[in-house]
Amino acid sequence: MRRIPRNFSPLKQKGAAAIEFALVFVIFFAVFYGLVTYSLPLLMMQSFNNAAAEAVRQSVAINPGVSGYPAQVLNQANAALSKQLAWIPSAFAFNVVSDTAVTFDGKLLTVSIKYPKTKLTNVMPVLTLPGIGDVPNLPTNLTAEASLQLVP
Repeated sequence: MRRIPRNFSPLKQKGAAAIEFALVFVIFFAVFYGLVTYSLPLLMMQSFNNAAAEAVRQSVAINPGVSGYPAQVLNQANAALSKQLAWIPSAFAFNVVSDTAVTFDGKLLTVSIKYPKTKLTNVMPVLTLPGIGDVPNLPTNLTAEASLQLVP
């Protein structure tokens, strides 16, 4: 039978749980913070890509033989962008007029979205960690673009 040494006492182990918790909590918090802070920019990028593609798709439905065809294509694309990006809260300061560009030269329709990182960081905090840098580390602009060649 094994004997427990007399100098062992559960009272001497009181601080071990607190130290283990502190070490595990730092790792857990870092993973959780990274998950939360990167999910919002990824959601916005997906939404921008979807909105640009949907604007191009809806513009294809316009009959090329109708009068004022180029203007109708631009109007349809802008309306689709506004509808697709209406979910973005006003705190993000997203403006369809200034953050998007729709061009149509008669054959090529291009829809682009350019959202500056500074508008996003006004809503979402950015941590600067030593040795790692900014978290989340985002590009200067979140951009999405879709284009389609239309034959009138």
